[in-house]
Amino acid sequence: MKKARISLVAIVTALIGLAGCDSSNQTESSTQTTAAMDSMAEVTEPSQVSQAPSSSNLADILAAQPEAVIARYAFRNPQQTLEFFGIQPGMTVVEALPGGGWYSKLLIPYLGDEGELVGANYPTGMYKLFGYNEERMAKLATWSTDWPATAQTWVEGNAAQVSGFVMGDLADSEKGTADAVLLIRAMHNLARFEEEHGYMSQALKDTFDVLKPGGIVGIVQHAAPSDADDAWANGSKGYLKQTFVIEQMQAAGFEYVAASDVNANPLDLPGADDVVWRLPPTLSGSKDDEEQAAAMKAIGESNRMTLKFVKPAI
Repeated sequence: MKKARISLVAIVTALIGLAGCDSSNQTESSTQTTAAMDSMAEVTEPSQVSQAPSSSNLADILAAQPEAVIARYAFRNPQQTLEFFGIQPGMTVVEALPGGGWYSKLLIPYLGDEGELVGANYPTGMYKLFGYNEERMAKLATWSTDWPATAQTWVEGNAAQVSGFVMGDLADSEKGTADAVLLIRAMHNLARFEEEHGYMSQALKDTFDVLKPGGIVGIVQHAAPSDADDAWANGSKGYLKQTFVIEQMQAAGFEYVAASDVNANPLDLPGADDVVWRLPPTLSGSKDDEEQAAAMKAIGESNRMTLKFVKPAI
């Protein structure tokens, strides 16, 4: 994977594209559109540039982030999560569905100038299922160059190279190049459309192919209750069962290593009519209801499984 070359035109084009995905516009009337917006991840001040600390010390990098990012640490636990997965400076790391860069802005300085961050977007066809119009679909055609161009403006100083690809379009030259793949809150839409379109199978094949032997897969995913109905926990509500995720990963050829409860939230007890986007930061359906919004904020972000897998060394 090669370091992206940034032109002024590319940066401006990418920033314009991201402006249309600002989190303030992410609450839509339909669950399907809300799911798409959540899956694009939160946009955190895309025009803001962070000065990377002189070292690749993760604690220093976390402390240097804006207050809005730091406010989410209590639920997302980035230091403990990345340490559990074994992510280290100098690695080549693929981040699935990086969106507005919540994790990217931590990984770019942490991986450092000897490392590389590779964004991997959903297959383009999936966005048609989210109701994207022709204009938005056209912007996705250049995502694999636009997103890296934008991401490289987020951090100054000791920064990793940045590149990107679209799931289902992994080049042969990129196979066997990554040390780790991170699937952070990215699997539910792959699962919900698997039966009809095979998107999860394709994504996991790309994950397997892009990794070096012995490479790591780190998963953080909204966790459905173990006794939830399988039809409810198919990804359309944002939740998946941990047993389902492990089964899918093992079927794709990965070896299960361990689970952590670092991102667990026992207060998140969804019912049959609940979707994950009712919770912060999206607060779908309650932004105009102060009492309901307060109740959701008291729960916090979703209960999440945190799973580690490896690609077999041989």
